[in-house]
Amino acid sequence: MWLRFVTGRPVSAISVQFLDWCCQRLAKEGKQNWLLIWDNASWHSSKTVRTWIREHNRLVKQSGKGVRLLPFFLPKQSPWLNPIEPRWVHGKRAVAEPARLLSARELAERVCTYFHCPYEPHLVLPISEGVS
Repeated sequence: MWLRFVTGRPVSAISVQFLDWCCQRLAKEGKQNWLLIWDNASWHSSKTVRTWIREHNRLVKQSGKGVRLLPFFLPKQSPWLNPIEPRWVHGKRAVAEPARLLSARELAERVCTYFHCPYEPHLVLPISEGVS
């Protein structure tokens, strides 16, 4: 499992950063296609993200290099269809402390430890980019 945390709100530009990061990692592993199953969060299905995916796939097809994205969206209001949801529930119970709030860094480190994945720097929206 790969995890990335976000400084600020999850927005389209952050989703694009995440998709690009995942595509680079998958390409290094020799993968050619990525079946991406997403919920309908606005930052997943925005015009910015759809355009980036379309342009990315066009470049992959033209160059013959990279990972093609195949996005599929879960029906709205159906978290039971998303296989990650039960894992998040168990993870939350395992890392949270009811007696105190954890710092963002402490929470991220605990989540990564629980899910056995390396801690990666948070994705950050550059100041010059707009929010969508």
